[in-house]
Amino acid sequence: MAIKLFVGSLAYSVNDQELNDFFSTVGTVESAVVIMDRETNRSKGFGFVEMSSDEEAKQAIESLNGKDLGGRTVIVNEARPREERSDRRPSNGGGRSSFGGSSFRQR
Repeated sequence: MAIKLFVGSLAYSVNDQELNDFFSTVGTVESAVVIMDRETNRSKGFGFVEMSSDEEAKQAIESLNGKDLGGRTVIVNEARPREERSDRRPSNGGGRSSFGGSSFRQR
């Protein structure tokens, strides 16, 4: 399995195909994905690329790190393993807010 590469500082206009084309200049691209925000469906400004071999991945880092793509200087390096994320839900019972200490009393 080839090294997964992290590509940062992407222009928000760059799509998967443009990322693939950029990396195909140094070797065979197995996959190229721009990470999108789930809520807005807009680019988060980074992506991941897998080359067909470790040698091509290393060549991509050496050749493409600091180069221009879509008007931005991109950062290319070896991706780190994904860290475990803590539970992101609010701790107050599912997002409900409390209203002080007193409750409304009906008469």
